[in-house]
Parts: sequence; C-alpha cells; structure tokens
Amino acid sequence: MSLDRDTLFIDGWTAPASGDTLQVVSPHTEEVVATVPEGTTADVDRAVAAARRAFDDGPWPRMSPSERIDVIANLSGLYAARLGDMAEVISLEMGSPTSFANLAQSPAPWMQIEAFLAIAREFPWESERPGALGAPVVVRHEPVGVVAAIPPWNVPQFTIMSKLVPALLAGCTVVVKPAPETPLDAYLLAELLQDAGVPDGVVNIVAAGREVGEHLVAHPGVDKVAFTGSTAAGRRIAAVCGEQLKRVSLELGGKSAAIVLDDADLAATVEGLKFTALMNSGQACVAQTRILASRANYDTVVDALAEAVAGMKVGDPMDPATEIGPMVAQRQQERVEKYIALGQEEGARVVVGGLGMPEGLDRGWYVRPTVFADVDNRMRIAQEEIFGPVLSVIPFDDVDDAVRIANDSEYGLAGTVWTGDPDAGLEVARRVRAGTYGVNTYTMDFAAPFGGFKSSGIGREFGPEGLASFTELKSIYTEAPAAG
Repeated sequence: MSLDRDTLFIDGWTAPASGDTLQVVSPHTEEVVATVPEGTTADVDRAVAAARRAFDDGPWPRMSPSERIDVIANLSGLYAARLGDMAEVISLEMGSPTSFANLAQSPAPWMQIEAFLAIAREFPWESERPGALGAPVVVRHEPVGVVAAIPPWNVPQFTIMSKLVPALLAGCTVVVKPAPETPLDAYLLAELLQDAGVPDGVVNIVAAGREVGEHLVAHPGVDKVAFTGSTAAGRRIAAVCGEQLKRVSLELGGKSAAIVLDDADLAATVEGLKFTALMNSGQACVAQTRILASRANYDTVVDALAEAVAGMKVGDPMDPATEIGPMVAQRQQERVEKYIALGQEEGARVVVGGLGMPEGLDRGWYVRPTVFADVDNRMRIAQEEIFGPVLSVIPFDDVDDAVRIANDSEYGLAGTVWTGDPDAGLEVARRVRAGTYGVNTYTMDFAAPFGGFKSSGIGREFGPEGLASFTELKSIYTEAPAAG
C-alpha cells in the first residue's frame, strides 16, 4: 500500500499551494518510503484562516462541553482500532523500535484521549463562588482561540495529543504543524478526526519545516502556541509570543539524572535504567542519561550498566527483538557521534560502545549505544542534551552531593532515585528541581501535570492543568452587592 499523499488537511482535504514535496526517508534503509506535500507560508495562511473561521463563526466553540466530549469519545474509539497501524507508521518514518512504538508511540496517545475525556467530564467549565463584596461571581473557562500545535519528530502522536485533545475539548480550533521527518502519522490522524465528526476547519494539518513553523508562530490569527522541541527553538518562540502577548506553553529539553543509592536493588535498577535512559533509542526529552552512583559503589554500577547496555539488541526497528533503533536522520547520527568523540576528548572513558556503526550493520543512521565512565558533571556530555543512546555515569560523595549534582543543570524536566528505602527516596524527590520524578520507577500519569523547571519549559501538559491551559478565565458579576 502506498503511503504517498498529494493533499493537505486544510478545511478538509485540499490541494497544496505549491508542488514542493517532503520525502519521508526510512532511518533504517535510508530509502524514500513516501512523498507528501511540503507546506508553505501560503498554506499556513489558509490553515489559520480556516481555523479562525471555525472559531469565530463555526459551531465547535459554541457546542456544550458534553457535545464536544461526545465527538472526542468517537475519536477515542476510532483511534483504539488503529493502534497497530499508527505504531507501524511511526516506526517506519522515524525508526522507533516496534517494541517501543507498540508500548508508547500509539497506546499512550490513546490513553491521553481517555484521560482528558475523564477530566473534561468533571472540569469546572462554569462555576459560581461567593464574592468578597457580598454578591456571587460566575467564573467561566472559555476557549483560548486558535491554537498552533507544533510537535517534534521523536514521539509525534504523543506530543500532538497532549495539545490537540485538550484544545478541542476546551472549544479551540487548531493548526498542527508536524515535523517534516514525521508527517505520515498526522495523515492517519486527520482521517480519524474526520471520521469522528470533527467539523472541517476545526483541525488543520500542514507538515513543513522551520521557516514555515516560524510563520505560524508569528501569525496574528493565532491566539496560543503549544510547542514541544528543543530549548533553543523554545526560546525563539517565547520571544515572538512575548512581543505579541500571545499565550504560549513550551515543553523543552532535558538532561535528567538518575540517582542510584547504595541500598538499591542493582539488578532491578539497571533493568529500569535501560528504559528510563534509553527509551526510543535515547531520543526522548525525559531520558535520564546522567547516572549518578556513589564513589563506594561506582565501579559496581558502571560494570552492571555496561553489561546491560552491551547486551541490548541494535538493528531493524521493525524487528520485535530490537531495543535500540536508528537515529531519525543522518544529521542526528552525526550529532550523537560528535558528542561521543567530544566525551573522549574531555577525558571520559568509553566502557561500552564508542564511535562507528554497530556490529552487523552497514547502512542506516545507527550509533553504538555508549556508556561513559569517569564523567565530571561539568563536561559537555553531562550538561548538553545529546538525544541519543549515550549515558554518562557520574560519581557522588553522599546524598547531599547527589542532589547537588542532579540540580547542577540548566534543565529540570525529569529524574529518578533508586533505593531500598522508598521514604528516603521521596525525600530526595522533593529536593530535586524537576517537573516529574520517580522513586524506583519513571512514568507519566496523564491525570497529573507534566512539564519542566528552568530551561525545560513553561507551563504544564496533562491533568486538569493541561486542559485549563487552553482556556481563558472570565469573571461575571451577576448582581450589585447589597448596600451597606
């Protein structure tokens, strides 16, 4: 079946403004697997105009919350029936191992839909509270308007859903700009939205590159930008939105730390770290790629981690046994390899991996999963987000030192502590400045807010907080206070 497309999803299916195309290339074979239209600024103008009409004059914002919930519930059922297809498309276009794709790339977006539906059913869309002047006040949550949703390529559906579903439930209309590397999953989503009964113009999808994305961010018809991506891009978006007083939420980078205390079950810890540090081949903003081990237990942790990483299967992302797939693009492969070389130049010791293609592979954008020992937290490999399967094991003196090192980062997105004493772990969790944290585990609960401290972003996704971020608050005074 051909995955090629020749239309864009703007007010329904429509021809693109130009004949420019994006080639979707398999990171495993380096071959073109599909061609789709490349969106232009003219396409973005049409998409924003369609979303603007749908918001200003269309039925969607004027439906009751329960009516919108019914439509999104339709979407949930349709999405659940296509989880396998969605996972396969994402593995094909960006190289996510099928094991991870079927665990997270498609089920987690569906779980978000279900979680937001539950939240929306209990959300205080309009409530009355006693006023300080003696008369009641009506407080309403109203939709923020036209939303520009800009997801990255690493978990494309996951990051679309964290924006799209709460925006739709709030009554907003949306322009989604998928990354040019991963447009195919968005086409499948467009079909599901249409089948679910979402009116034309309420959601518009234009895959394009950075310049077109900047045009969308700065567009005067957009009321809010919701972005997931690099901290550098987030700073630029924040500046543009700040100039326009445009609402913005940013989920950005991370360089998270996993603290391994001496009383941790080492076998269970290493098994957990294989996921928390190397999920999606290390291409995850929450990946805990700084592994902190006490000096007394340092060599033991390094050896156990090295043995585990050396045994991970690297290769074809469509093979269910594969644990580490390719990088999304050649430029990302080159970026990760430059960091591996840099780590050696900085004096860190390669215990496993290093430069060169993994054994048995002669094509594809692969790097060898790498564990560095003798890492100082001031090294660039410990401070900068690499976004690949590269781990740095850093020694600490005591718990206070471990917390200091974990916090010694411009980022503050995620983290874990591994210990035999959960109460002590909870105390560590309270001290680390990160938006999400795990004790002997790491996960995301879609009923709870997700986001970062410091350079890891602004605002929160998921939970009631994530839904509220797509609303504006209005206070209505219904009667004059009684005369004193």
